[in-house]
Amino acid sequence: MSATSSSAAAESATVLVIDAGNTNVAFAVYAGATRLGHWRIATDARRTADEYAVWLTQLMQLQGLDRHAIADAVIASVVPGVTESLKRLCAQYFAGPPMVAGEDGVGFDIPVRLDRPEEIGADRLVNAVAAHARYGGPCVVVDFGTATTFDIVAADGGYEGGVIAPGIHASMDALYASAAKLPGVAIKRPERVIGKRTVPAIQSGVFWGYMGLVEGLLGRIRAEHGGTPTVIATGGLAAMFEPETRAIDHVDPDLTLRGLRLLAERQRAAARR
Repeated sequence: MSATSSSAAAESATVLVIDAGNTNVAFAVYAGATRLGHWRIATDARRTADEYAVWLTQLMQLQGLDRHAIADAVIASVVPGVTESLKRLCAQYFAGPPMVAGEDGVGFDIPVRLDRPEEIGADRLVNAVAAHARYGGPCVVVDFGTATTFDIVAADGGYEGGVIAPGIHASMDALYASAAKLPGVAIKRPERVIGKRTVPAIQSGVFWGYMGLVEGLLGRIRAEHGGTPTVIATGGLAAMFEPETRAIDHVDPDLTLRGLRLLAERQRAAARR
């Protein structure tokens, strides 16, 4: 096989990518840059590899995907108890032992300019790799997840540091736990900032309060870091906030999954050298 053919085959290899967060575990199958399927399940450290296998293979079959066609698997996880089950899932039912971002030589090939690089979550470095590859640098990734995180990526792709704030759902849970009379409400943009009833008042505080947090922190990041970085929002609630602010340049809900695919591709290329 020629070098060109080998490269094309590597780029089109079917890969299973898994992003294990504190709230959900996301699975996707890619053939090259094309996503063939995408599924989520609630994070549960008690779930076994066999349970994952039954659930995932059935969903793949519904979309005409064969688990035996998976050539590689790559995982990013911030939940150690879940990581082990996912490793066994891949080893027993898919492409064999998976690549795990940040472990066993599966690096990110970017400078990590932190006092303690070992403290940074693999998912945040995956986001940095994906954001720089697609949008260039400097850039800031705002991830509306269990925590709301801001990750600063330099022009050369290096990870400069970040900000961690409580996530929206975590803040609402804390509010309800501390104030027994407050009702549970859906997160949505209220019609007015000033609420005339309890529910709109809570929705205003959550929605516009987080909007103020995002815009305020982005402004301070720009002032401290300098320049005008591109801002990419990801996570489940990113699309809700983006239309209401000019501070966000792009919404990219698949950022972490595509970053994992990119890591797998780079790892294969490095192995061939």
